[in-house]
Amino acid sequence: MKKLLLVEDDPNLGLLLQDYLQLKGKFDVILCKDGDEGLRAFTKDTFDLLILDVMMPKKDGFTLGKEVRKINQHVPIIFATAKAMIEDKTLAFNLGGDDYITKPFRIEELLLRINALLKRTNGADGKEEAKQAQFSIGKYQFDYTQQMITADGHQQKLSTKEAELLRLLCLHKNEVLTREEALLNIWHDDNYFNGRSMDVFLSKLRKFLKDDSSVEIINVHGRGYKLLVN
Repeated sequence: MKKLLLVEDDPNLGLLLQDYLQLKGKFDVILCKDGDEGLRAFTKDTFDLLILDVMMPKKDGFTLGKEVRKINQHVPIIFATAKAMIEDKTLAFNLGGDDYITKPFRIEELLLRINALLKRTNGADGKEEAKQAQFSIGKYQFDYTQQMITADGHQQKLSTKEAELLRLLCLHKNEVLTREEALLNIWHDDNYFNGRSMDVFLSKLRKFLKDDSSVEIINVHGRGYKLLVN
């Protein structure tokens, strides 16, 4: 079971998030009420991901995140805050944050972001990464690391976003990949403009795979997409 550290000074929101993530996400969630308590907890245990509120007494989330990065360069950090200015988001990422979610947010969106970060982090580990970098799609061979599709001696180079999107579809082969998960995993934001951008990349991927009738990327109305391989 993955262990998360949640640092949130609003007791009602903190308990709500803790209960939801434990129930729906199947995580072990340790809740701390301020930055000092959060840092003590982090130094005493091992966590798979941190969720840090920014505006807290004693020690704010940005300061906590900076101190965490001095100890651990790799643990994923999500900053949660009511601050929506681009300067705040820039600071969050410059401090080593992996994601940034603006309050108020849908609790389901937070869970999607957590799962996306954990999946990406798990995939960064040697053998696991290699195992998830090579895919067979009908007559096509897809090398995620090289961003290349190969079939019948012909190669098609993909852009980074195209390769990331095709890899997600392959990891969900013959299953629904939700639109929200794809957007949050690749674009880190499920807004309208990113959605339209993703639609363009999906159209390109369909063209790259069109010569094999057993392979199809379909829309699943109201949910997302499915890579069908017969």
